Amino acid sequence: MRLHDLKPTPGSRHRRRRVGKGESSGLGKTCGKGHKGQKSRSGASIRPGFEGGQMPIYRRLPRRGFNNAQFRTNYATVNVSDLEAKFEAGDTVNEESLRACGLVKGVCDGVKILGSGDLAKGLKLEVDKISAGAQEKVEKAGGSVSLIEKKSDAGEKKEAKAKPEKKEEAPAPAAEEKAPEPEADAAGEEE
Repeated sequence: MRLHDLKPTPGSRHRRRRVGKGESSGLGKTCGKGHKGQKSRSGASIRPGFEGGQMPIYRRLPRRGFNNAQFRTNYATVNVSDLEAKFEAGDTVNEESLRACGLVKGVCDGVKILGSGDLAKGLKLEVDKISAGAQEKVEKAGGSVSLIEKKSDAGEKKEAKAKPEKKEEAPAPAAEEKAPEPEADAAGEEE
């Protein structure tokens, strides 16, 4: 095969559609845009959801309820079979080592180990969560599991509300006492 023998796959490249070149093509005269109206004009576009000035459906329907999805804890899941393939016996498995071997990618709040597959190597796991089946397999293979304790922001806020710090009030400065007027002045006034 030579460079001049290379050709695109049949059907992958098409001729440019030429419009307005006669009625028999099916795209003559109005070029497939119909007669008049906003959509027939050049450069015309109508944004998605616009209903011609009528109150759109997304504003006609009421909004109800609340969704907690944005506050959920998102765990990256790794199966026991993946650990068997990527790690050697005696290795420490944590989020950093899982990211290094490509088993965890992107943003996550922690790592959870699941029990799919078999494990024959003794590994030291330092993870946020682990399923009961996975923990059984790890311990059966001679490994150990230590769970990472993370304190949530919500827990800290509750503690702060429960135990407000008491500020010690400094004693107010004593008001200056007015010195009694000397008796001599009082005696002088009587004379």
